[in-house]
Amino acid sequence: MAGLACDEGIEKMSRRSRHVRSKVMLGLTYAAAAMATLPLLFILVHLLREGAQYIRPGFFTQMPKPIGEPGGGMANAIVGTLMLISIASLIGLPVGIGAGLYLAERRGAPLATAVRFLSDVLNGLPSIVMGIFAWEFLVKPVGHFSALAGGIALGAMMIPLVTRTTEEMITLVPVSLHEAALALGYSRWRTSLTIVLRTALPGIVTGALVAIARIAGETAPLLFTALGNQFWSTSLREPVAALPLQIFTYAITPYDTAHGQAWAGALVLIVVVLTISMLARFATRSRFRAGTD
Repeated sequence: MAGLACDEGIEKMSRRSRHVRSKVMLGLTYAAAAMATLPLLFILVHLLREGAQYIRPGFFTQMPKPIGEPGGGMANAIVGTLMLISIASLIGLPVGIGAGLYLAERRGAPLATAVRFLSDVLNGLPSIVMGIFAWEFLVKPVGHFSALAGGIALGAMMIPLVTRTTEEMITLVPVSLHEAALALGYSRWRTSLTIVLRTALPGIVTGALVAIARIAGETAPLLFTALGNQFWSTSLREPVAALPLQIFTYAITPYDTAHGQAWAGALVLIVVVLTISMLARFATRSRFRAGTD
C-alpha cells in the first residue's frame, strides 16, 4: 500500500510538472507572437500620431507646395507609386511565377539549380545595387530618367522573391494530385497550369503580396531611375513622383511642416499596401469558396 501511494504521488508530481511546462511553453509562444506584432503596432501608432493630422482631402488631390510652405498634398506621388507598382507587377509576377513553376517541375535539372542559386543571391542583393545597374542599362543609354526604368528596376527586385515563394508553394501540393491529373489524360503543361498552380494559388498570392510590399517602400532604386518629379506626370518616359521619394525629400528638410507631410505620406503608403493585401486575399478566398460550393 505504501508503495502504491508513493507511485501515485510520483505520478501526480509528474503530471503537475508536465502541466506547468505546458503552461510555460504556451506563455512563451503567446509572448513571441505578441513581440512579432509589436513593431508593426508601434509603427502604426507613431504614424497615426505624427501624420494623421496632415491627412485631409487636399492631401490626395493637391500637388506639393514649395518646401517650407504649409499645405499641399501628394497627389502626383500617390499616382506615381501606383504606376510603378503596376509596372513592376506586370514584369515581376509573370516571370517570377513562371520561373518558380519551372523550378518545382525540374528540381534536379542543372539549369534549375543555377536559377535557384541565383534567385537566392538576388534576394539578398542591396536595393541600391539594383538601382545602379538599372541606371547603367536603362537610364544612361537613353539619356534621361523615366517611370518605366523605375518600374523595371522594382520588377527585377520582385522576380527572385516571387520565384522562390512559388517554388515552395508548388512543392507543397500533394504528388497524388499531380499523378491523378496525368492519369486522367491531362498533358504535363496543362496539369502544371490548371491543377498544380491553381491549388498553390493562395500561397503564391501571399508571396506576391510580400514582394509588392517590399518594393512599395523602396527608395534607392527610384533615385537612380524614376528620380522624382514635383509636377504632375503620368508619362512612362518621363521622371515620375513616388511616395518613397517624396517622403525622403521631405524628411531631410529642416521644416516641421515638411516632416509632417513625410509622416502622412508614410501612413498613406502603409494603407496602400494593406488595401492591396486585403483585396487580393478577399478575391482569392471568394474564388475558392465558389469552387467548393
